[in-house]
Amino acid sequence: MATYVYGIAHADHPDPEQQVLGIGDPPRPVRIVRAGELAAVVSDCPEDLRPKRRDLLAHQHVLTETGSAGAVLPLRFGSLSADDDAVLGALGEHTEHYKAQLAELTGRVEFNVKAAHREEAVLRLVVDDEPEVRRLTEALQSAGGGSYPERVRLGELVANGVRAREVRDAHTIEQTLAPLAERSAPGPEGSGWLVNLSFLLPREDSASFTEAAHRLAEAEPHLELLVNGPLPPYSFVRTVHAAMDGQADGQTGGRAGERPHEKSVQG
Repeated sequence: MATYVYGIAHADHPDPEQQVLGIGDPPRPVRIVRAGELAAVVSDCPEDLRPKRRDLLAHQHVLTETGSAGAVLPLRFGSLSADDDAVLGALGEHTEHYKAQLAELTGRVEFNVKAAHREEAVLRLVVDDEPEVRRLTEALQSAGGGSYPERVRLGELVANGVRAREVRDAHTIEQTLAPLAERSAPGPEGSGWLVNLSFLLPREDSASFTEAAHRLAEAEPHLELLVNGPLPPYSFVRTVHAAMDGQADGQTGGRAGERPHEKSVQG
């Protein structure tokens, strides 16, 4: 049976005081396996593992529970090994890499920020901010709708204005939040959001980051901001061995852009 890997810790990481249950139906008991200076938080992996909400939440729950006793380097959802021996082999072979990652990410958390336009609000902005769009809109209204070529022209101008606004807003979001973080990483491409970014920051800075996101939402009410965090820093972990980064059939592993909990930040 394959071994499911939740995360990596130092070898002296304590075993959970109470049994922690992980993925699967029924949930598989979590255990810690050790090799040299490192340990891995693992469980048996069900044969039919898929990125269902229940298992995404279970993955995060295990990292939260085991991380409360010390630093755990989180692996993305769906990280598999052939068996426990393969996990131990990967830990032994890449000890220095994972020790460095633990040192780098200890005390750090991830915030994922997505943004989209509120359609009616951004269209009003485009009309107000673009003189040619405003002029043509008013002319067509006065003419009872105008000709087909005029309507096509207006549609093109509006689309161009929205795209320009997307670029400006993406820049504003990144320039506002990036200085509050140590690092940032893009989410999956083609997600449909004008921004999908993850930010790495010290845990103690979580409140100030969240407050900055709220202020941004208040200043830009045409934006819908979804802020998810604090999370384990999934997007900033670098695995180096296939035995620690296999994937269950039919899924590609969860990332910050695919979290089960997201909160809309309202202005």
